[in-house]
Amino acid sequence: MRDFRYSVLVTILGLGLAGWWGYHSGGGIAGIWPALALALILSIMEISLSFDNAVVNASILKDMDEKWRQLFLTVGILIAVFGVRLVFPLLLVAVATSQGFVEVARMAVEQPAEYSRHLMDGHAAIASFGGTFLFLVFLSFILNDGKELHWLGKAEEQLAKLGKLESIGIVITLAILLALQHYLPVPAEKKMTILLSGVAGVVLYIIVDSLGSFFGSQAEADTISKTAKRNGAMGFIYLEILDASFSFDGVIGAFAITRDVIIIMLGLTIGAMFVRSLTVHFVYKGTLQKYVYLEHGAHYAIGILGLIMFYSIYEHVPEIITGLIGVVFIVASLISSIAYKRKLARLDAITSAGEAR
Repeated sequence: MRDFRYSVLVTILGLGLAGWWGYHSGGGIAGIWPALALALILSIMEISLSFDNAVVNASILKDMDEKWRQLFLTVGILIAVFGVRLVFPLLLVAVATSQGFVEVARMAVEQPAEYSRHLMDGHAAIASFGGTFLFLVFLSFILNDGKELHWLGKAEEQLAKLGKLESIGIVITLAILLALQHYLPVPAEKKMTILLSGVAGVVLYIIVDSLGSFFGSQAEADTISKTAKRNGAMGFIYLEILDASFSFDGVIGAFAITRDVIIIMLGLTIGAMFVRSLTVHFVYKGTLQKYVYLEHGAHYAIGILGLIMFYSIYEHVPEIITGLIGVVFIVASLISSIAYKRKLARLDAITSAGEAR
């Protein structure tokens, strides 16, 4: 419960603000309960969509020192909530409409339907960028020839061998982007947007991955503390970009539930805080070490989410489907992990019995 104390506080504060906003935005006493219900629904949606993100985050965060873990839970949540879920959509609409940031912020509060329409217009670019980055994260895990444990047996083992081909993940992702750009029945200008946004996602992934490798190669030359700080910094940046890629579609999807920007921000804030707390909880409890296939399931869910984001450029995919797919992979990998633990326990018991004889 210790790892969730801040999440509980944020939930109480967030729901209190949602109720206050519902009361003062014209609903009076009758407006409080709908505002509370919408905030709770959005927070649950955010948690269900990002649960696999928490698992992947934990796999990175476990190698960081305590300072960077705390920064991830404090400074990181401010970036995730105000930067990704509030400021970035406003900036996106400001650029698309050539309006000032203040004017767009006023539009979001006073004309939410108009703001939502402009934000939806930018969905193709967001989905291409986020889908590309997430799919590369998935491929970097699956096409890792140094990975010894394979959830899907021989099939996954054969895929991992492809990792011996340098940059094969980037080649596959670019091929998907080119296919989308060529075959999707969308206007020509949108096709170019899809391609450029996807390439931007590839470039960003390469930069982050290359900087991580660069800092790792300096380990022998630096002191232990300096190396840890550098790796922690790069891990922190990587986690924030990963969170942003997960969140873009969730922000847009939230408008299918309500057009009230304040309620959206409050609901997503509560959900994002719980995802952060889940990540830290997984690290401190050694969850990934106890359930060895959990990381596999999360990465498969990320890969499917990346493909769904690509498909959503053409046709909207209900958020419940996206959330359920992630849950299915997580639950399946959890069951497989428990079965694997029991198998190892039986083998240890047989070995011990043999030695006793």
